[in-house]
Order: sequence, then C-alpha cells, then structure tokens
Amino acid sequence: MPEDNEAVLGRAVSRWNEGDIAGYLELYDADVVAHGLPGVEPGLESVRGYYEALWAAFPGARLTLDDVISEGDEVACRFTLRVTHEGEFNGIPPTNKRVVVTGITILRFAEGKCVERWNQADFLGQLQQLGAIPEPEQARG
Repeated sequence: MPEDNEAVLGRAVSRWNEGDIAGYLELYDADVVAHGLPGVEPGLESVRGYYEALWAAFPGARLTLDDVISEGDEVACRFTLRVTHEGEFNGIPPTNKRVVVTGITILRFAEGKCVERWNQADFLGQLQQLGAIPEPEQARG
C-alpha cells in the first residue's frame, strides 16, 4: 500500500537525521538498483559505500522531504539535504562550508523495501557551493 511505503521512507529519513546509518540503510533491499547516484553499482553494499563516504564528508547531514507523492508501489519525493563539508569529498578537502542540495527521487518498493531508486539531485550546485567549480557569471544588462 502507498501509505505503508511512505511510512517506511519516513522512518528511514528519521533514522538518517538521527545519524543512524544502519537504520537508514534498512530502507533498501539487498539487491537494490540505485540510478543517479554517482559510482553506485547494483546492490546494498555499493549503496552503503556511497552513503558512508557521504556521511564521512558531511557528518550530521539533515534531510527534509518537501513533497511526497505515492502511487502503487512507488513513492516520489522532492528533498532538501543540508550539510556542512567537514571531510574529504570526491578529492575536495574539507571547506567547512554549509551546502544545500535539492533533488527529486522516486523509489519503487516490494515487500517493504526499496528495490529500485531513481535520483536526480543538483550535484553541480553542490560542487559550486563547495568552490570546486566556479559559478556562472551574472548576466550583465
């Protein structure tokens, strides 16, 4: 049921915000396929590695679900991730900058676990906020 899947996602987000990595990862099936997460191969271990690296670079990351829409076995949400860059991230040394990343994700569930996920996040904006990529110049008028 869509409401049950929303509840599963809500519990996972609560665990994320509590810093409970293992609890957050309970969201995913062992064979999960995560599209749109850079470098992530199918399977929970690859997803775990991605998130462990993220949490090492951005400890205390806070996740907000701004909109949640469910239909059938899928849950779609617009999210905001607020972080402070305190560890190395993709070769970028810590900057202690606060960063806000927005995105949209769709999760497909089976038997209470996310078995497939599609993610579209503003990774370019994240790198610009970290100073790794220059922001475009303002249009002059």
